[in-house]
Amino acid sequence: MTRLLRIAVIDDNRSELFLLEEVFKTFAAQVKVTTYSDGKAAFDAMQHSDALCPDVVLLDINMPGMNGFEVLKAMKADAKLKCIPVVVLTTSMDESDVMQAYALFASAYLVKSGHFSDLLKQMKSLVEFWTRTRLMSWPSPSALDILQEVPLSR
Repeated sequence: MTRLLRIAVIDDNRSELFLLEEVFKTFAAQVKVTTYSDGKAAFDAMQHSDALCPDVVLLDINMPGMNGFEVLKAMKADAKLKCIPVVVLTTSMDESDVMQAYALFASAYLVKSGHFSDLLKQMKSLVEFWTRTRLMSWPSPSALDILQEVPLSR
């Protein structure tokens, strides 16, 4: 049996987190979701030496304290976390937000649907895609050695 897809959701909005938790209950046989309501707490938890890294991070950008862009920038600067795919999941349709997310190496930018059924479809597509494309052993020591040798930009 294949292990569950590990998803970390980072969003300061409690109602949004609750809604996503309800959506992911539909995929309980496929995913293990960890939620964080604070960008710094999420980053610190992933950085911990014995942390199981998520296969993908869903990241809101509009958060107090360490906002989503700061979390994304910090992740991409960290040798252990830089190759974890980050999907920006936000209500912002602002073009500058989209451009900034991709400039900081987000894997995708997804505007949250306001309707439960549409959000369910979005997350179904996300789960199907990342289940097929994730790394099955993450992080492996040899992968981390390779990552430290690869420059982030050219």
